Amino acid sequence: MSVPRMLTGDRPTGRLHLGHYVGSIANRVRLHQRYESFFIIADLHMLTTRNRREDIDQVSGNAREMVTDILAAGVDPDRATFYLQSAIPEVGDLNTLLQNLVTVPRLERVPSLKDMARDAGKEEMPYGLLGYPVLQAADILCVKGEVVPVGRDNAAHVEVTREIARRFNHLYGPVFPVPELIQADTPSLVGTDGAAKMSKSRGNTIALSDDPATVRRKVRGMYTDPNRVRADVPGSVEGNPVFAYHEVFNSDRDEIADLARRYRAGQVGDVEVKERLVVALERFLAPIRERRAEIEADRGLVDRLIVEGTERTRQVVRHTLVEVRRAMGLTGAYQQVRRRAERSRRRTDAPA
Repeated sequence: MSVPRMLTGDRPTGRLHLGHYVGSIANRVRLHQRYESFFIIADLHMLTTRNRREDIDQVSGNAREMVTDILAAGVDPDRATFYLQSAIPEVGDLNTLLQNLVTVPRLERVPSLKDMARDAGKEEMPYGLLGYPVLQAADILCVKGEVVPVGRDNAAHVEVTREIARRFNHLYGPVFPVPELIQADTPSLVGTDGAAKMSKSRGNTIALSDDPATVRRKVRGMYTDPNRVRADVPGSVEGNPVFAYHEVFNSDRDEIADLARRYRAGQVGDVEVKERLVVALERFLAPIRERRAEIEADRGLVDRLIVEGTERTRQVVRHTLVEVRRAMGLTGAYQQVRRRAERSRRRTDAPA
């Protein structure tokens, strides 16, 4: 009995942060032992918003950092296949075939694409960004992914994949599984500025690899209740990023309840609430830092994982593409032309 496959991953745009952990990494750590797990380093997706040569030059370094972060968070390297998207050209071939199974109006209804364009400073939607969900469908379907753990922002993308898989199977036969979405238990994490979700492009993140001094500095600078000018003024817990982080990362539930009660009553200052958060984050991040140090001490480990995983994944994708072309009849069309050409050549070469 075959083990079902999971596909997940990130764009190599820098180190991963607490928002990534809440949105997808926690699910990956929990699920990867149950599935044959593929982790994509999605550098082609990165090009939709970052395509300068200097951005591309950073891919290899960012890829190593990304894989290191995922391993440090708890993913077992023996149970995960990491691969570099751009090193598998067959994914582009599949993308070309799948893009005819979805309409432009359908893609324009994917809500996160406009947000991605805005965050990247794009005045108009690039063609590649509009087709982002189709390329993502190619990523998932090329390895016949059956499970996709996603954050809330990517759920609409994966729904496009499900529609494309069903459309392909209806037209050409049952080649693809229709992947299941597994969403994170926690909504997207607000950034330290309190203005938007945690995002590298906004500079409002706490990285999984941040050292204790950096974590303390970022927490001390976090947005809280703007109407609270002194510690003895009752404050709001709801919508307060510091308390939102406590809820996610502080395992001491009694402490959270006590801080919330005193905060609402004007009996505790922001400084103490933030210091307690620093302690909670250190409990969470210290083991991750320790695992990261062990991974980095094994020089070449991450590079080997990426190369071996890419080579293995390419074999899987090539097999899928053969199935797709055969189901669509594309292989048969060329074979018919080639047979006629061979017959013509034999007649031409035959002695008079």
